[in-house]
Amino acid sequence: MIKFYRLIFVLVFPLFCTAQTEKLLSFHTIPENLRENANAVVRLDDNHIEIKSFNKMVYTNKRIVTILNSSGNSKVGTTVGYDENISIKKLEARIFNASGEEIKKIKKNDFEDMSAVPGGTLYSDSRLKYLRYTPTEYPYTVLFESEIEFNSTGFVPGWRPIEGYFISTEQATYHISNLSGIEIKIKTTNFEDFKIEKLGELSYRASNLEALKSEAYSPDFSQFAPVLKATLTTFEMEGVKGSNANWRDFGKWMNESLVSHTQTLPAGVKTEIKNLTAAVPSDVEKAKIVYQYMQNKTRYISVQVGIGGWKPMLAADVHRLGYGDCKGLTNYTKALLNEVGVESYYTVIHGGPDIVNIDPSFSSIQGTHVILAIPQDDDFIWLECTSQTSPFGYNANFTDDRDALILTPEGGKIVHTKIYRPSENLLETTADIVLTADGDMDAKIQMQSYGTQYGYHEDVQNKPAKDQALHYKDYWNYINNLDVISMGHRNDKATIAFTEDISLRAKKYASKTGDRLLLSPNVFNVLSNVPTRYRDRKLPFIIERGYHDKDTYTISIPENFDIEALQDDVLMTTPFGEYKSSIVKLSDDKLVFNRTFILNTGAYAKEDYEAFRNFWIDVVKHDKSRIILKSKL
Repeated sequence: MIKFYRLIFVLVFPLFCTAQTEKLLSFHTIPENLRENANAVVRLDDNHIEIKSFNKMVYTNKRIVTILNSSGNSKVGTTVGYDENISIKKLEARIFNASGEEIKKIKKNDFEDMSAVPGGTLYSDSRLKYLRYTPTEYPYTVLFESEIEFNSTGFVPGWRPIEGYFISTEQATYHISNLSGIEIKIKTTNFEDFKIEKLGELSYRASNLEALKSEAYSPDFSQFAPVLKATLTTFEMEGVKGSNANWRDFGKWMNESLVSHTQTLPAGVKTEIKNLTAAVPSDVEKAKIVYQYMQNKTRYISVQVGIGGWKPMLAADVHRLGYGDCKGLTNYTKALLNEVGVESYYTVIHGGPDIVNIDPSFSSIQGTHVILAIPQDDDFIWLECTSQTSPFGYNANFTDDRDALILTPEGGKIVHTKIYRPSENLLETTADIVLTADGDMDAKIQMQSYGTQYGYHEDVQNKPAKDQALHYKDYWNYINNLDVISMGHRNDKATIAFTEDISLRAKKYASKTGDRLLLSPNVFNVLSNVPTRYRDRKLPFIIERGYHDKDTYTISIPENFDIEALQDDVLMTTPFGEYKSSIVKLSDDKLVFNRTFILNTGAYAKEDYEAFRNFWIDVVKHDKSRIILKSKL
């Protein structure tokens, strides 16, 4: 992963007078509207950035935040990162009780110190200082002051006047003093919606911003909350001078200064990879061999050093050591492809299950991950190089459907990664079910998953057998008394299809009432959770990844039972998706249940949420509907 903690530094201040500061230290002076839906209230957040030259800036912050309850402890905002290019000049915190009386003072040397990256990182040059404070009562208030000196200007701190859900803002300011003579670019988003004032060319103020509640299916927070981004058009990152007039210039700088000169491989490796691909005519087939070679040779380990964590390891070192982070492994794969004459592009992207774009209208240091793009016709094949098991060209659920920056010899370009359509994200489930007179069930199930659903299912094959059985018991947790008899898996990486064959038994699946059995024919794909209800929804909603479920179950009913009542056929078509189900009598003792559920990808207005929820409620109702079998005896 790319080291990106520097993008979220706490920011800086024009000083407030003592009387005003004292007022903000008391819980009792918080306006009532700012307490509503809030776990914490930012009383004051003054941010000042002084850009002294293209390679030096100072960031100062005075912050007062009142924590209302235990859920607000994470909002204190007293964490600061440092390394050999970032120096902490001032760091101090004071704690106050509800009445504004000081109860504790923490100086710089009293802050905890730790590595800035997770334990899975092999080595890193970045560290954090943070306040460790265990409150004895709520509310309490923290006054935090910091001054940070940067010998690098690649990351100019931005501003989020509302810092997230369930936190309100009483007063916040952001100001840049640009003494460098270099042009600075600013982009503000959603400022008008929150009445944020522009006090000058590089100065802003926010007041009385109420807390936002999290709502199901909400878009990414930055899409509707106020955000400011800032960057210099000429900057320095740890001794390397950069150009950033636009994405083309930025990508060209990154490719030439950070990436291209790191791709030399040992002579033996060059010969080996050329021999492996010599008899293969097409670039795609060569790329498949290279990708498999890389997966067999390497493993992922985070390495967060060098040029702000943005420069990849040497390709030769990755080959020698057998490991690398996303940058190193992607760069190594590109170096191998270079040797066999296959064009590919090092690509910077926001990685994660939530879809977050590189901002196409604002060139700057962005992204948290690196992948590889291979041009094919008018599109790209995307390679996730950190996985030893991912199929060639599969990037669902982590880097799909988002804008990314590819580095070409001509410069940077913003392109969009593969979109997995609902029809591609197919889960096809078939089953043969035998029901006994006591309501017991034996079943043989086959599930075939594709697209995004492949990614949700294939990992089960890597678990021990005991954990696989527990997985299926949890997957069908609405079936009581379930025992897994056997399990088998087939992973077809060529077509990117995963097949699961499961045999199971469940006692008393059908409810026995007198001489009747009540049976839900949708045995293995029941939707049961209804989206949250909101009396007055505030936010739009989004379905980031649609999908398609197709179910066919053949049900053998016990001897001496008749079918007394079947459910009616169902067909529902809405802008959000489609649902249909039917049950057909093949013979006196055999039924076939068919079900199709399609959820559409889309962005919708908040006014449409109730209709979406009602569609889902109807699906849940029909999924749980029952048929009645009656004994002949």
